[in-house]
Amino acid sequence: QVHLVESGGGLVQAGNGLRLSCTASELTFRPYAMAWFRQPPGKEREFVATITWYSGLKDYADSMKDRFTISKDSTKDIIYLRMNVLKPEDTAQYYCAARSTVYYGSGYPKQKDDYDYWGQGTQVEVTS
Repeated sequence: QVHLVESGGGLVQAGNGLRLSCTASELTFRPYAMAWFRQPPGKEREFVATITWYSGLKDYADSMKDRFTISKDSTKDIIYLRMNVLKPEDTAQYYCAARSTVYYGSGYPKQKDDYDYWGQGTQVEVTS
């Protein structure tokens, strides 16, 4: 099956930055889009950012767009999430996701159900 493996999480002091990576392997399709979600302790999984595979178009949750940057390396099947000026409320399990089919909805796919494949997540903990 398709495997998505996140890395780069850890413990970081507020105000510092961190870069997460997601490596895809055993791909049997070309993703339409890949995305990052996060799930804070005791809360629901929420959308962070997405990037389309062919065009590299990006979209972000409003609360993340000023500090987070999503990017990809298509030759290596890797996406990244650069997070700057981290805050304690950024503490969460961060998940990588992939969508296999073209999205015909409005805008970008931003819901959990819009994605077919998920990684196991990587923990980011931000201390004050």
